[in-house]
Amino acid sequence: MLLKLFLVGLGLGIAPLTAGDEHHRFVYSGFSNASLTLDGTASITPSGLLELTNGTALSMGHAFFPSPLRLRDSPNSMVQSFASSFVFGIISIYDLSSHGLTLLFAPSKNLSAIPVQYLGLFSGSNNGKTTNHIFAIELDTWQNSEFRDINNNHIGIDINSLTSLQSQPAGFFHDQNGTFKNLTLSSQEAMQVWVEYDREKTQINVTLAPLAMVKPRKPTVSAIQNLSDVLADVVYIGFSS
Repeated sequence: MLLKLFLVGLGLGIAPLTAGDEHHRFVYSGFSNASLTLDGTASITPSGLLELTNGTALSMGHAFFPSPLRLRDSPNSMVQSFASSFVFGIISIYDLSSHGLTLLFAPSKNLSAIPVQYLGLFSGSNNGKTTNHIFAIELDTWQNSEFRDINNNHIGIDINSLTSLQSQPAGFFHDQNGTFKNLTLSSQEAMQVWVEYDREKTQINVTLAPLAMVKPRKPTVSAIQNLSDVLADVVYIGFSS
């Protein structure tokens, strides 16, 4: 993979699991002192960035919050509403792009995955299987016809598969006039992503914008999916590339 992927910060908030319970949250503003679980080419740079890939060919990297998160207040109950956001940058080497990254919720930190078009998330043998119990947001910089990618610069909502449930070109909607502004994921610019799940509406909203911008009101891409039918009782949140 001829690109470097950097993550600057990550935040997650989960709605109260029981009446009177507090929100479950964690926030990283840089990763210098973070006790993340890393594998592959993933590393923490001296400046506190999380680097998922480093330009090594056919490489992949994963980084996980080390402890599992309980998204249900009892077995087989509904997955709670949650919101997450992170800042990322993709730096291509020799002006070549590659396959991007994902934010994922998975039942284990040990993924049966391979690099290149599978984004370190799945493999040819398990892609599309409901037994994966994986929800992911992909920032994809390569068009793969086998996954019916819409282009080589898109953001997608993935359920157990790299064939996205919904996807849209990378960009954002202006609050003032509603027009769509394209963004280039591999532009080396820092961007922010917000991922929100509403359990009552079973709606997933994903919003992308430049780092300095206030979160746009209209999401970049949305989908209706009951994550209670997808995710395990406890999950690990992390990144793959």
